[in-house]
Amino acid sequence: MQDSMRDPNSPDFGRRRLITALALSPFLLPLSAQASALTSTTYPDLNRIVALEWLPIELLLTLGITPLAVAEIANYRLWVQEPALAPTVIDLGNRTEPNMELLQQIDPSLILYSTGFGPSVAKMQTIAPAMGFSFNDGSGLPLKLAKKSLQNLAEKLGVPERATEHLALFQQRLAQSKQRLGAWDNTPLLLFTLLDAGHALVFGKGSMFQEVMDELDLKNAWTGDTNFWGSAIVGIEQLATVSPQAQAIFFSHGNDALFAQVQKTPLWQALPFVRGQKVISQPGVWFYGATLSAMRFCDLLESALGAKP
Repeated sequence: MQDSMRDPNSPDFGRRRLITALALSPFLLPLSAQASALTSTTYPDLNRIVALEWLPIELLLTLGITPLAVAEIANYRLWVQEPALAPTVIDLGNRTEPNMELLQQIDPSLILYSTGFGPSVAKMQTIAPAMGFSFNDGSGLPLKLAKKSLQNLAEKLGVPERATEHLALFQQRLAQSKQRLGAWDNTPLLLFTLLDAGHALVFGKGSMFQEVMDELDLKNAWTGDTNFWGSAIVGIEQLATVSPQAQAIFFSHGNDALFAQVQKTPLWQALPFVRGQKVISQPGVWFYGATLSAMRFCDLLESALGAKP
């Protein structure tokens, strides 16, 4: 998975596209957020918290706390991009199989993880107390769940006021974007990235993007089926089913060369929104993130659509 994600043009990427897409969906089981250990009334040392998956990394950074260590820093910078990680953060290796020996050596005060992803909770608890989070609880409202997760983490760390302040700013940011993007309320938006030369990853019902767009009164051009995480792998030819009036936004995750290759194909050039020159490329944003990812999504929408100040 590592090589494929870093080089979307590698020869074996095509036959591994499904594995890659599943790997990008960070929660392999629809488990609810859970917390374990931490039965003491004292709070963990905020300077020694480890996050083994990218959602808890974001939650931690939202509270103004720099993690001691995380997993897959290189891929985080490729797929998540922002918020940036400090150069002092230790890399624990793969998210699914982090370096447990190194994890034990750095002696964390708390381990944050994503449910159903990575080492067993029992194994983590032999090293430090552990707290888990889910991207989706089956409600199809991942952003709502992320807000609750942020509040739960803030309470556990003894900084509830930080979550309260952030969520107030978050709502203000959504209101600002809604005003700035008001002129686009009747234009369906197709949100996608590429997995290989023949397949795209699109986002629709149940995605974090969709929840933000609902808040902004924007329409999603993709009305087809999606998986538990609100995304779907589709053939390039299936993009022809979206409205000809759609504005397409491509999110780049180190796959600009792949996108350039696809743009030269007759299949791509035949798509209605391509013929109408309605395709815009933007930097990447984490599809399965929380409020900071949602705010970055708002920034990129405004940048792509030329929102009014």
